[in-house]
Amino acid sequence: EPQPDEWVQLRPDQILFTYLHLAADPEQARGLMESGVTAIAYETVTDSHGGLPLLAPMSEVAGRLSIQAAATALQKPNGGRGVLLGGVPGVPPGKIAVIGGGVVGTQAAQMAVGLGAEVTVLDRSLPRLRWFDDMFGGRVRTRYSTREAIREEAFSADAVIGAVLIPGASAPKLISRDMLPGMKPG
Repeated sequence: EPQPDEWVQLRPDQILFTYLHLAADPEQARGLMESGVTAIAYETVTDSHGGLPLLAPMSEVAGRLSIQAAATALQKPNGGRGVLLGGVPGVPPGKIAVIGGGVVGTQAAQMAVGLGAEVTVLDRSLPRLRWFDDMFGGRVRTRYSTREAIREEAFSADAVIGAVLIPGASAPKLISRDMLPGMKPG
């Protein structure tokens, strides 16, 4: 996405085609409008089925990286509690809660399962939860996403991955400040 000092270089006769994330950055949206540039956000381009083909690859990377980041943050040298996601004989595996079963959530679950973690995916689509059950052969717990379900899973998880997408909008804030004291540190 263009940085504020680059907005002055944009002109009405140009077309900017890149990731913009405008929902989370109204200042950038204003800057682009003032420049007169035609701006097309990759993350809003849809295919004939309503999918987001330009956002999907970035979401795949984000989902996979989220588990790597969680594993790193849980290590003692990094201020974590010393949780090994895959566990070892005599020590249970780490618990991962994934909120959202789209591309990011699927990739996060795949990485976490691959490391041997205990994974729960929360989503509001029963067909999607059934898909997770089938795809992962029961190695992923599924749970219908409600405020209370999110709270319970967040309190028992070693790491929570927020993976909910509302196309064209900022990601919803599903973990509230009042929930933080009930979550495990690290």
